Amino acid sequence: MTDDPPSRIVEVVAGVIRDARGRVLLTRRTEGRDLAGLWEFPGGKREPGESPEAALARELHEELGITVEIGAALINVPQAYPDKRLRLDVRVISDWHGPARGREGQALAWVPPQKLASYAMPPADRPVVGALLQPDRYLVTPLPDDDRSWLAGLDRALAAGIRRIHLRAPGSDPGRWSVLIGRAARRCRKVGVQAMVNGDIELAREHGTGLHLRASQLPTLAAAATRPVAAGVALAASCHTLDDLRAAEAIGCDFAVVGTIKPTPSHPGEAGIGWDGFARLREQVSLPLYAIGGLGPDDLAEARSHGAQGIAAIRGLWPADTRLSADRLS
Repeated sequence: MTDDPPSRIVEVVAGVIRDARGRVLLTRRTEGRDLAGLWEFPGGKREPGESPEAALARELHEELGITVEIGAALINVPQAYPDKRLRLDVRVISDWHGPARGREGQALAWVPPQKLASYAMPPADRPVVGALLQPDRYLVTPLPDDDRSWLAGLDRALAAGIRRIHLRAPGSDPGRWSVLIGRAARRCRKVGVQAMVNGDIELAREHGTGLHLRASQLPTLAAAATRPVAAGVALAASCHTLDDLRAAEAIGCDFAVVGTIKPTPSHPGEAGIGWDGFARLREQVSLPLYAIGGLGPDDLAEARSHGAQGIAAIRGLWPADTRLSADRLS
């Protein structure tokens, strides 16, 4: 299933502004505007011939009365609306001066980061919250050659800074795999890492992990409007089509993985959808999305420039000295 998005493109810039307490500034869209009443990251339209940095500095002064120093790019979100296609270019504001106030009559809110997700936002702003709060790398585990080396590889990945892991080993012996998941889940909990079990709802419940759904599981769950885990338990899905993504969104997934972006040995004969294909899917939903397929940490900036939360990978994120196991993934 594909939609034909409108052709009109609107370039918008927005800033992530923090106060001395680390709270993030949101502004509320005023009556008479599209999506009135929703909360968003402050900014506005980029004029023809205007650089993103100049546009953001101008908009924040006009809207809030502050002068700013523009910092790093955070994410660029393509989003299709009924009458336009938005491109939301979000930058971190590294410094700002002057009392922030709603010069256009808009309400302001300084929000603790952990509460951002509770604010009703336009679809384009929701992935920004993901980019701020969620990990930018999602490790997918390879098939275990032997338990000891697999767990050693996992330990090295955790030590290297991985903070979200998809525990996946198709075709493994169920009893052995359950034991390995238990050991992996304990390691992850000890260092505050989110572990997600692939596909098996009961196994995820047994070991107290999140659940990562296969694309094949989504139609039945969406038709029944069923979220297979309790509120507060992380839920994700692998998605390949717009139908997959809409089903994942309908059942309340917290994020999804989309691909493959590039050809990979684990998917021989598949050309990959490329970054343009990813962006076309990205603009139809508001879920945080990881891109997968032939990617590694060097692709993070490219991923963010097309609206991805970050990258998911086996070979690109599994420790190099144990990467041979990943090459055996089926």
